[in-house]
Amino acid sequence: MAQTANETIHIAPDQLYSWTLDLLKAAGIKPADAEEIARHLLFADLRGVSTHGTSRLKIYLSRMEAGLVDPGAEIRVLKETPVSAYLDGGNHFGQVVARRATDIVIEKAKSMGMAIVGVKNSTHCGAMAYYTLLMAKAGLIGFACTNAPANMPPFGGREAFFGTNPFSVAAPAGEGQTFVFDMATSQVARGKIINAAREGKPIPLGWAIDKDGNPTTDSKAALEGFVVPLGGAKGSALAFWVEMLSGVMTGGPIGPALPKMYEAMGEPQKVGHFFMAFRPDLFLTAEEFNRRMADTMDGVRNVAPAPGFTKVMAPGDVELANEARNRETGIPIPPGIRREFAELAEKYGVPFPA
Repeated sequence: MAQTANETIHIAPDQLYSWTLDLLKAAGIKPADAEEIARHLLFADLRGVSTHGTSRLKIYLSRMEAGLVDPGAEIRVLKETPVSAYLDGGNHFGQVVARRATDIVIEKAKSMGMAIVGVKNSTHCGAMAYYTLLMAKAGLIGFACTNAPANMPPFGGREAFFGTNPFSVAAPAGEGQTFVFDMATSQVARGKIINAAREGKPIPLGWAIDKDGNPTTDSKAALEGFVVPLGGAKGSALAFWVEMLSGVMTGGPIGPALPKMYEAMGEPQKVGHFFMAFRPDLFLTAEEFNRRMADTMDGVRNVAPAPGFTKVMAPGDVELANEARNRETGIPIPPGIRREFAELAEKYGVPFPA
């Protein structure tokens, strides 16, 4: 049966990656950088984090065409010590800038035991777990965070000050598994509301408030309003912490001074990132650390499930299950994204495989 334009389709991961790569290269992005961006977007889609996957292609390329993302920028090291580096991303694609920062922090941490890297003048860099998992695969405990344009009031407020300000932590946990989580400091990533509005769907109560500060299930009203902090005052404090590391410490714009990706099409974003890595063998041997991490993760999984749950999962288990499913059944492409892909395919002369 022929599929209609209003149906979600599924596409094989390798096909989606190849199309994304060809599209980025057709748009004028250098092949090596296009490969890095395409890998990152596929990573997010596979793990079920579609808000940070190929759904961002249209806005990324629109901002590049407007001169707000510079694919030819030099990523400069402004200051460096044996355990730190301070980078100017030059408003290059965030995935390219953040990968450079991750490679530096890994190299320094493996040599010195621990390291930090700060970044200014970057752009949206996608799923933070991509970077912490690279650190974990290198045998390190990793941390990564980024600030974002203001769309969340501090606890008790009705004016946006913080972004969703996500962070991720990852660590090796023995053979075949990794401890990893990636979370926004808001109740939900704003990308989920954007996707809901794109598809004309409501959102759950508790995700956002409208412009007058009232709780709403209307995705479009939520986009005109604000997301809310995760856990009230606690999420607000975490957002402040990420802002300190990514914005205050790196010398970039803070809170409301950060241009919004979808609305501010006249100025670059100047996003800040922060990365940290350290060796797990600073106290115990790496082998003992891995064994204890594996035992702890298994201990969590073996906890008796509460009513309504079939099993308890350790951090990272849900994303692994999503990846296994999406590799088998294909990555879902909902109607709104299909329409955007069709526009991009026609514009750049790269036919979409579906």
